[in-house]
Amino acid sequence: MKKLLCVFLLTGLAHAASAGSPAPGQGFIDVPGGPVWYKVTGNGTGLPLLTLHGGPGGTSCGNSLLEALGDERPVIRYDQLGSGRSGRPDDLSLWEVDRFVEALHTIRLELGLEQFHLYGHSWGGALAAAYVLEKGTGGIVSVTLSSPLLSTADWIEDANLLRSRMPEDIQLTLTKHEEAGTIDSEEYQAASREFYARHVSYGERQEDATGCDDVPRSSLIYNYMWGPTEFRATGNLVDFDVTGRLHEIDVPVLLLAGEFDEARPERMAEYQKLIPGSKLVIIQDVAHASLSRKPKEYRATLEVFLDAAEARRN
Repeated sequence: MKKLLCVFLLTGLAHAASAGSPAPGQGFIDVPGGPVWYKVTGNGTGLPLLTLHGGPGGTSCGNSLLEALGDERPVIRYDQLGSGRSGRPDDLSLWEVDRFVEALHTIRLELGLEQFHLYGHSWGGALAAAYVLEKGTGGIVSVTLSSPLLSTADWIEDANLLRSRMPEDIQLTLTKHEEAGTIDSEEYQAASREFYARHVSYGERQEDATGCDDVPRSSLIYNYMWGPTEFRATGNLVDFDVTGRLHEIDVPVLLLAGEFDEARPERMAEYQKLIPGSKLVIIQDVAHASLSRKPKEYRATLEVFLDAAEARRN
């Protein structure tokens, strides 16, 4: 059965490459470390949109809300290795930025993406930026950085600022348990949820993502690469910073963020100044989970940007 699946995938990928755009469907692609599940939705005539989910250790189910753009262009999502439907190898050395970059490159080549748009949300934005700075922008028509992590130092500085604006009892609870090493306590977790409610999930969910059943996240990868909470970085991303090279990105770039985002709009404005010709859009009355809270506005903003980038190319 596995051999038949491989033959089917290789045949489909060859057809997709020859057509210049991947055909709708799903399957697995082998990347360094194991198999990665992917899905292509839509057969619109626009250039494909390759999407990178957040985390690290998250899944692509949230990006299913972008599949409504499939009438205009193929939308591709995949579960990064170690989470969702993808393989779960027991090898900590795989959870490095460079390995994720190589996996993305393999997926691009296997899907025959000679020209495409690249989109990344949160950690996916970090991966998108790392990819274009490592591999170059050849064939990449545009880059969308949605509430991106581009500097861990900036992220933590912003998190500390947002924490300082929370009720004093919440601040004291977080600090008390962090100093005592008791962050697993329910009291600490409850205080953390207050931060998430304000700066991650704020706003009423308008649409539910699909493809989320039986596709669990990986807390191991999240903790190993990032840390125990959104505002405490202790993993190998602690020194991540691409801000000094953002000026090298020479294709259209869209920066997106929510009004109350943990990826603060003020910080996104600073990043915009570092990327020549980039555009910044702040979606009002939402936070980090802006796509699920205002999906129509979010998709419309993205669609206008993608169309403009293609028109510029022509």
